[in-house]
Amino acid sequence: MAAYILSIDDKREREYMRQLVEKVKRLTYKRNFFIFVCIVPTFVLFSVFVLYPMFSSFAMSFTDWSGIGKNYKFIGLQNYEKLFRDRIVKQALLNNIILLVFVPVVTILLSLLFAFLLSGKKLREKKVYRVLFFFPNVIAISITSILWSFIYHPSVGIINGFLKWIGAESLIHTWLGESATVVFSIGITMIWQAVGYYMILFIAAMEGIPNELYEVANIEGASSFQKFSKITMPLIRNVLDVAIIFNIIAVFNGSFTYTRIMTGGGPDNKSNVLSLYMYQQAFENGNFGYAMAVGVIILIITLVLSGINNRLSAKDDITY
Repeated sequence: MAAYILSIDDKREREYMRQLVEKVKRLTYKRNFFIFVCIVPTFVLFSVFVLYPMFSSFAMSFTDWSGIGKNYKFIGLQNYEKLFRDRIVKQALLNNIILLVFVPVVTILLSLLFAFLLSGKKLREKKVYRVLFFFPNVIAISITSILWSFIYHPSVGIINGFLKWIGAESLIHTWLGESATVVFSIGITMIWQAVGYYMILFIAAMEGIPNELYEVANIEGASSFQKFSKITMPLIRNVLDVAIIFNIIAVFNGSFTYTRIMTGGGPDNKSNVLSLYMYQQAFENGNFGYAMAVGVIILIITLVLSGINNRLSAKDDITY
């Protein structure tokens, strides 16, 4: 009798386990199906609008294609051999490097400074300053480029007019017409528009830091610089890393619009950048194959810089 009862209990337990396994399988299937439905459309769109153009551009970089029709002519590595001998490519790469160093460094430093000053609790008009600093970011890049082209104008521009008014005629330049000043003039324009955006990012991060940490620092007699370097900077490092990556991308992408509108790459290609030169080769010279080779170089440089930044910022997260 006891053996019979145990046999019934074993059957019930096995039946319960079977139902439990089937329920888990159904839930797993539903979860996987939901993930599939969410991922596949996104992956299809990503493949069509990102992966396919990327790989097709890489393939076209080995051809001599005018951009019209399907008369692709495979020429191997000739575009890349020409690229490494091209004087304009070297100048454009140098300009990209200058902007990549000059613009992010100055932009981030100014943004951090303004954010630290405007995140203070004692500054009553800080909201007004935040709006004023952020306002340039609202203006379209094309409008900003035209505006600063007038500011830099050699005869009617504000800068030269001010220098003449204070008697500093020796400092007057044709800012967008001289090889020594044109790249930095474009960089200043990019900084002017970007500072407010990154300042708001840093303010949001700083205001999320518990005020008790600063109160303890005040009790310990820490200076403003010590509080900034020992408390603020470590706790907003993740936001800082994101801002640097954003700025790297903005320099490569945004420099095209600024340079095309303000100088067109002149004078004598002294302000040309890789993205603008790629555009000129494709749509002005009808040399799409060579333009795609320049585009591949831009992609490689962007990936390398992002990788370097991620490597340098790969530290343990700081929490509070």
